[in-house]
Amino acid sequence: MAAAQTVQSAAATVPAWRGGFGRLWTAAVVSRFGDSLRTAALPLLATTLTADPFLIALVTACGYLPWLLFGLLGGAIADRVDQRRAMWAVDLVRGALVAAFALAVAQGYASMALLIALAFALTTLQTLFDNAATALLPSIVPSAALGSANARVMTGQQIAGGFLAAPLVPALLAVSVAAPYGVDAASYGCAAALVASLRPEAPQRAAGKPGSTLRAEIAEGLRALWADRGLRGLCAATTVCNIGMGALIATLVLHVTGWLHAGHGGYAVTITAYGAGSVTGGLLAQRLARRLGRIRSVLVATVVQTGCLAAMGTVRALWVTVAAMALFGLMGMVWNVNLATLTQERAPEAMLGRVSAAFRTMAVAGAPLGALAGGAAAASWGLNTPALLASGLFVAAVGVLIPALAA
Repeated sequence: MAAAQTVQSAAATVPAWRGGFGRLWTAAVVSRFGDSLRTAALPLLATTLTADPFLIALVTACGYLPWLLFGLLGGAIADRVDQRRAMWAVDLVRGALVAAFALAVAQGYASMALLIALAFALTTLQTLFDNAATALLPSIVPSAALGSANARVMTGQQIAGGFLAAPLVPALLAVSVAAPYGVDAASYGCAAALVASLRPEAPQRAAGKPGSTLRAEIAEGLRALWADRGLRGLCAATTVCNIGMGALIATLVLHVTGWLHAGHGGYAVTITAYGAGSVTGGLLAQRLARRLGRIRSVLVATVVQTGCLAAMGTVRALWVTVAAMALFGLMGMVWNVNLATLTQERAPEAMLGRVSAAFRTMAVAGAPLGALAGGAAAASWGLNTPALLASGLFVAAVGVLIPALAA
C-alpha cells in the first residue's frame, strides 16, 4: 500500500506533511473554512426571514435528512469507486450549488424554502464525500499514524472554521449578504483541485464481488458494524448524543441572541470559543487516548460535555455559555478523533466506506428528530430548554458507553 513517509517521535508516529497527506489536509481545511462561513451565516439569514423557532430548526433538520435516505448508498458507492475522483467531483457540484445560492441571495430571492433545499442538496452530496474521505485516508498514511492524521485534519479544520471563518462572518455580511456563500463556493473549487492533484499511486478500493448488488454490500457493512462490540456501543451512544446535538445546534443562535440577548456579536464569540476549544482538543486527543484508551477517552468526554450543557441551560450569562462551549468543543474533538480512528482501525479495509456509512447513518438518524424537538421545546418552554434537553440525552449516552469499555 502506498503511504506517506512518517517520522517517529517518542510519543507517537505522525504523518509527514509532504506528499498526499499535505494536500488532503489542505483541501479539508480550505473546504471547512468556506463551510463554516456558510453554516454561521445561514442561521442569521434565517432569522431575517422568519421568527418561528420551528422553521429555523427545520433548516437544520433537512440538512441531516439525506443521511437517512442516502447514507448507506453513499458508503457502498465509496467502496466501489476511486475515492479521490468522487471527492473532487462532489466538491465541484457543491461549489456550483452554493454559487447559485449566493447569486439568488444577492438578487433578493432568499426564502426559507430555498434555505431548506440547499441544506438538503449539500448533505445529499456529502453522504458520498465523507465516506470516500474516511476510506481514502488509510491509503494515504500508514495505520500507526491514523490517530495523528485524524487529529491534524480535524484541528486544522477547527482553526479554519472557528478562528478564521466565524469571526469574519459579520464583516462579510457588512459587505454583502451573499458574500459568505460566494467565498464558500470558491473554497469548494480550491478543495476539488487539491484532491484531484493527489498522487495516482494511492490505490482504489477493491470493487465488489462479481454479481454483487449494492443492497448486498450495504448489508455486509451493517453486519460488520454490529459484529464489533466497541463500534456498536459507540454508534448507539453517538446516536443518542446527536439527538441532543441536533436540538442544540438548531437553536443555538436563538439561545445566544434571544435568551442571552447577546446579539450577532455574541453568537460569533460563542462559535469562536467552540472552535478554540476544539483546537485544544485536537492537541490533547492523542495524549488522552494513550493514557486512557480510545473508548474510555470518549466516555470521559461525554461526561464533561454533559456538565457543559447543563451550565448553558441554567446560567443566563454570556460568559458561562462561551466557557461551556469552549470546553464542549475540546471534549467534542477528543470524541471525534478517537471515533474516526477506531472506525479506521477496526473496520475491514475493503468495507471501510460501508462501515463508516452505516455508523454515520445510524448516528445521524437522531439529529433531525433532535432539531425538531429543540425547535418545539424552545417555542414551548423557553430558548434555554434545548441545552437542558441535550444534557439529559448525554447522560443517557454515558450509560450506553459503559458496556463498550470491555470491547
